[in-house]
Amino acid sequence: MSERTVTADACVIGTGAGGAPVAALLQEAGWRVAILEEGERHEPAAMTARPRDMMPRLYRDGGQLATLGNPPIVLPLGRGIGGTTLVNSGTCFRTPPRVLDRWRTDLGLDLDLDAEFALVEEAIGVREVPPELAGRNARLVKEGADRLGLSAGYLQRNARGCVGSGVCAFGCPTGAKQHAGQVWIPRAERAGATTLTGARARRIVVERGRVREVHATTSNGGVRVRAQTVIVAAGALLTPGLLRRNGLGAASGRLGRNLSIHPASAARALYDEIVDPWAGVPQSVYVDELAADGIMLEGISGPPDQAAMSTPRAGAEHRDLMLAARRTGSFGVMVSDTARGSVRSVAGRMVVRYDLHPDDAERFRRGFELLARIFFAAGAREVIVPLDGVPTLRDGNVEPLRRCRVRPREISAMAFHPLGTARAGADPATSVVDPHLQLHGTPGVYVADGSVVPSSLGVNPQITIMALAARLARELSA
Repeated sequence: MSERTVTADACVIGTGAGGAPVAALLQEAGWRVAILEEGERHEPAAMTARPRDMMPRLYRDGGQLATLGNPPIVLPLGRGIGGTTLVNSGTCFRTPPRVLDRWRTDLGLDLDLDAEFALVEEAIGVREVPPELAGRNARLVKEGADRLGLSAGYLQRNARGCVGSGVCAFGCPTGAKQHAGQVWIPRAERAGATTLTGARARRIVVERGRVREVHATTSNGGVRVRAQTVIVAAGALLTPGLLRRNGLGAASGRLGRNLSIHPASAARALYDEIVDPWAGVPQSVYVDELAADGIMLEGISGPPDQAAMSTPRAGAEHRDLMLAARRTGSFGVMVSDTARGSVRSVAGRMVVRYDLHPDDAERFRRGFELLARIFFAAGAREVIVPLDGVPTLRDGNVEPLRRCRVRPREISAMAFHPLGTARAGADPATSVVDPHLQLHGTPGVYVADGSVVPSSLGVNPQITIMALAARLARELSA
């Protein structure tokens, strides 16, 4: 097996929402950048739009990674050029001002990201979803929220020329979604960056207090990247393990801890009219009436075979629901979690530990109660919530949901936004990286991914991560 040597000014490990923009912006600023990506390059022409085909190809562990805890929560991660942005729904929110204020007060992070937000949004084509692309599923919820006088609107997304294929989570077959691998990596490569796919970073060499090189393995042998700046951007679940294996970032005891995941779940509604929930942009409408309480409602839907896997109930009831699939709508509830988990390695395997907090279970109940009211206001006949012990709601009656006490183990949930496992902060005793995203005590090693985000945002995090990466690139270039 041969070993290849690459000399660069910076080595970026990972091509998701953090690694891709920092690589592009540094290369465009005149740096020589080498990019390591464990996954492969996936072109739109290879996207079949079939979940059974794309899940094994685009997701780590086929999308079956789950937390250990009460309850177990599926935590899908993308794998390939673009990271999880390759398979997200494209939803774009800036960091809420109240969150930035809390970071400033609690952690000494004084972040003015307005210029970076604008730069990122222009680069990835952030625009509001037009109503005609939203799909009937989402428009019904918007109509119900409007009738109840609730705060709601059409989401901002990073897409150009979207036709509403409805399969964002399984790779965009038209190339409309402007994910990190569609925008930032081509920019980096056009400027001269070197991208190595199928390259797993193993060792970060630090000598006399300064980073010297990165060693990676590929199917064809080894790669040695000589660089005095290393930017780790492997994601909130993988970055801690890479740093820990190299004896980096562990001084505060916070590495791999402080994990927030922004848990989510979805309810279904049965209408008299045809809805065809798989038609249009899956995530196109939001209801932020309860956002101040950490509860966000966002559209969610997918193709019929995905619906068959995720629809609650069993046996004849499940069959009846699937026979009514064209008249069934769905919508999601996301909770800004107060619980914190951890990620570590056991016998070479990543283990994510997370227990849903009872307060967050109550937030789910409140979110589903509001969503049920919206569904009924939109004309739904029945509403099904994924909470054990709560019967199918009929005739506008939400009392069973209002009266119930929901415990964490009774919730069926997923999560898509892991954050915080190498959190940023001014105090080395309570954080892993400093306000400039450099590892405390290790000059030249930076982190630029969701792991540095100190807390749950209450909204989708890709714009926050990209803005922090753009800020890092600007500071390093200066």
